[in-house]
Amino acid sequence: MNKLKRVAPSAGKREENLALEIDRHLQAAQRLLRGPLQQEIARGRLTRPQIAVMRAVVEADGISLKDLSREVGLAHSTVSGIVDRLEQRTMVRRRPSVKDRRVTYVVASAKIRAWVRTRLPLLKVSPLVKALARAKRSDMAEIVTGMRTLRRLLEQDQEAVGVEAGPRLRRL
Repeated sequence: MNKLKRVAPSAGKREENLALEIDRHLQAAQRLLRGPLQQEIARGRLTRPQIAVMRAVVEADGISLKDLSREVGLAHSTVSGIVDRLEQRTMVRRRPSVKDRRVTYVVASAKIRAWVRTRLPLLKVSPLVKALARAKRSDMAEIVTGMRTLRRLLEQDQEAVGVEAGPRLRRL
Protein backbone atom coordinates (compact mmCIF):
# COMPACT_ATOMS: atom_id res chain seq x y z
CA MET A 1 0.00 0.00 0.00
CA ASN A 2 1.27 3.37 -0.97
CA LYS A 3 0.83 5.94 1.83
CA LEU A 4 0.93 9.62 1.00
CA LYS A 5 3.22 11.70 3.11
CA ARG A 6 1.49 14.61 4.73
CA VAL A 7 3.35 17.82 4.05
CA ALA A 8 2.86 20.88 6.25
CA PRO A 9 1.48 23.86 4.33
CA SER A 10 3.96 26.56 3.45
CA ALA A 11 4.16 29.52 5.78
CA GLY A 12 2.31 31.77 3.33
CA LYS A 13 -0.46 29.21 2.79
CA ARG A 14 -0.86 28.74 6.54
CA GLU A 15 -1.39 32.49 7.04
CA GLU A 16 -3.85 32.57 4.12
CA ASN A 17 -5.88 29.72 5.63
CA LEU A 18 -5.85 31.37 9.04
CA ALA A 19 -6.84 34.73 7.50
CA LEU A 20 -9.78 33.08 5.74
CA GLU A 21 -10.89 31.45 8.99
CA ILE A 22 -10.60 34.74 10.90
CA ASP A 23 -12.56 36.49 8.15
CA ARG A 24 -15.35 33.90 8.43
CA HIS A 25 -15.46 34.43 12.22
CA LEU A 26 -15.56 38.22 11.83
CA GLN A 27 -18.35 38.01 9.24
CA ALA A 28 -20.37 35.68 11.46
CA ALA A 29 -19.84 37.98 14.45
CA GLN A 30 -20.97 40.99 12.40
CA ARG A 31 -24.14 39.15 11.34
CA LEU A 32 -24.88 38.26 14.96
CA LEU A 33 -24.20 41.81 16.14
CA ARG A 34 -26.48 43.30 13.47
CA GLY A 35 -29.40 41.02 14.37
CA PRO A 36 -31.16 43.24 16.94
CA LEU A 37 -30.70 46.32 14.78
CA GLN A 38 -32.09 44.53 11.74
CA GLN A 39 -35.09 43.35 13.77
CA GLU A 40 -35.76 46.90 14.96
CA ILE A 41 -35.42 48.22 11.41
CA ALA A 42 -37.89 45.58 10.17
CA ARG A 43 -40.36 46.41 12.96
CA GLY A 44 -40.20 50.08 12.06
CA ARG A 45 -40.30 49.33 8.32
CA LEU A 46 -37.08 51.28 7.83
CA THR A 47 -34.19 50.82 5.43
CA ARG A 48 -30.48 51.12 6.14
CA PRO A 49 -30.25 54.37 4.11
CA GLN A 50 -33.14 55.81 6.17
CA ILE A 51 -31.30 54.90 9.37
CA ALA A 52 -28.12 56.52 8.00
CA VAL A 53 -30.05 59.69 7.14
CA MET A 54 -31.70 59.85 10.57
CA ARG A 55 -28.36 59.30 12.31
CA ALA A 56 -26.69 62.07 10.28
CA VAL A 57 -29.58 64.49 10.89
CA VAL A 58 -29.46 63.86 14.65
CA GLU A 59 -25.65 64.08 14.85
CA ALA A 60 -25.68 67.41 12.99
CA ASP A 61 -28.70 68.66 14.94
CA GLY A 62 -30.21 69.80 11.65
CA ILE A 63 -28.47 69.70 8.28
CA SER A 64 -29.00 70.98 4.76
CA LEU A 65 -30.04 68.47 2.11
CA LYS A 66 -26.80 69.14 0.21
CA ASP A 67 -24.65 68.43 3.28
CA LEU A 68 -26.80 65.44 4.22
CA SER A 69 -26.28 63.93 0.75
CA ARG A 70 -22.53 64.32 1.13
CA GLU A 71 -22.60 62.95 4.70
CA VAL A 72 -24.42 59.71 3.81
CA GLY A 73 -22.73 59.33 0.40
CA LEU A 74 -25.92 59.21 -1.65
CA ALA A 75 -27.21 61.29 -4.54
CA HIS A 76 -29.16 64.45 -3.69
CA SER A 77 -32.31 63.09 -5.34
CA THR A 78 -32.05 59.81 -3.41
CA VAL A 79 -31.64 61.62 -0.08
CA SER A 80 -34.49 63.97 -0.95
CA GLY A 81 -36.75 60.95 -1.54
CA ILE A 82 -35.66 59.38 1.75
CA VAL A 83 -36.37 62.64 3.58
CA ASP A 84 -39.80 62.82 1.88
CA ARG A 85 -40.70 59.35 3.17
CA LEU A 86 -39.37 60.09 6.68
CA GLU A 87 -41.24 63.40 6.70
CA GLN A 88 -44.50 61.62 5.79
CA ARG A 89 -43.99 59.47 8.89
CA THR A 90 -43.23 62.60 11.02
CA MET A 91 -39.73 61.34 11.79
CA VAL A 92 -38.06 64.42 10.31
CA ARG A 93 -39.22 67.78 9.03
CA ARG A 94 -37.83 70.35 6.63
CA ARG A 95 -37.22 73.82 7.97
CA PRO A 96 -36.22 76.77 5.79
CA SER A 97 -33.08 78.63 6.81
CA VAL A 98 -33.70 81.99 8.43
CA LYS A 99 -30.62 83.41 6.68
CA ASP A 100 -31.30 82.04 3.20
CA ARG A 101 -34.83 80.90 2.33
CA ARG A 102 -33.42 78.89 -0.61
CA VAL A 103 -31.71 76.54 1.85
CA THR A 104 -33.76 73.92 3.67
CA TYR A 105 -32.61 72.16 6.81
CA VAL A 106 -33.71 68.67 7.78
CA VAL A 107 -34.43 68.32 11.49
CA ALA A 108 -35.29 65.15 13.41
CA SER A 109 -38.37 64.84 15.60
CA ALA A 110 -37.84 64.60 19.35
CA LYS A 111 -38.81 60.92 19.27
CA ILE A 112 -36.22 60.13 16.56
CA ARG A 113 -33.52 62.17 18.34
CA ALA A 114 -34.12 60.11 21.49
CA TRP A 115 -34.15 56.83 19.52
CA VAL A 116 -30.90 57.59 17.68
CA ARG A 117 -29.13 58.82 20.80
CA THR A 118 -30.27 56.14 23.24
CA ARG A 119 -31.81 53.07 21.60
CA LEU A 120 -29.67 52.80 18.45
CA PRO A 121 -26.30 52.54 20.28
CA LEU A 122 -27.72 49.86 22.60
CA LEU A 123 -29.03 47.83 19.68
CA LYS A 124 -25.54 47.70 18.24
CA VAL A 125 -23.88 46.37 21.41
CA SER A 126 -26.64 44.39 23.10
CA PRO A 127 -25.49 41.00 21.70
CA LEU A 128 -21.97 41.73 22.98
CA VAL A 129 -23.26 42.75 26.40
CA LYS A 130 -25.31 39.55 26.68
CA ALA A 131 -22.41 37.36 25.56
CA LEU A 132 -19.93 39.06 27.89
CA ALA A 133 -22.35 38.66 30.80
CA ARG A 134 -22.05 34.87 30.31
CA ALA A 135 -18.26 34.89 29.79
CA LYS A 136 -15.67 34.12 32.43
CA ARG A 137 -13.21 36.90 33.28
CA SER A 138 -10.45 34.92 31.59
CA ASP A 139 -12.56 34.66 28.40
CA MET A 140 -13.16 38.42 28.45
CA ALA A 141 -9.46 39.10 28.84
CA GLU A 142 -8.63 36.76 25.94
CA ILE A 143 -11.22 38.39 23.69
CA VAL A 144 -9.99 41.91 24.41
CA THR A 145 -6.34 40.93 24.09
CA GLY A 146 -6.97 39.16 20.79
CA MET A 147 -8.98 42.06 19.37
CA ARG A 148 -6.36 44.62 20.43
CA THR A 149 -3.58 42.50 18.95
CA LEU A 150 -5.43 42.02 15.66
CA ARG A 151 -6.23 45.72 15.41
CA ARG A 152 -2.64 46.72 16.21
CA LEU A 153 -1.26 44.38 13.53
CA LEU A 154 -3.79 45.58 10.95
CA GLU A 155 -3.07 49.23 11.78
CA GLN A 156 0.66 48.65 11.32
CA ASP A 157 -0.01 47.42 7.78
CA GLN A 158 -2.33 50.36 7.07
CA GLU A 159 0.13 52.91 8.44
CA ALA A 160 2.83 51.45 6.22
CA VAL A 161 0.78 52.38 3.14
CA GLY A 162 -0.45 55.68 4.58
CA VAL A 163 -4.08 54.76 5.30
CA GLU A 164 -5.80 56.40 8.26
CA ALA A 165 -6.57 53.61 10.75
CA GLY A 166 -9.36 55.33 12.63
CA PRO A 167 -9.74 56.65 16.14
CA ARG A 168 -7.55 55.26 18.86
CA LEU A 169 -9.51 53.48 21.55
CA ARG A 170 -8.75 54.03 25.16
CA ARG A 171 -7.85 50.97 27.19
CA LEU A 172 -10.44 49.83 29.68
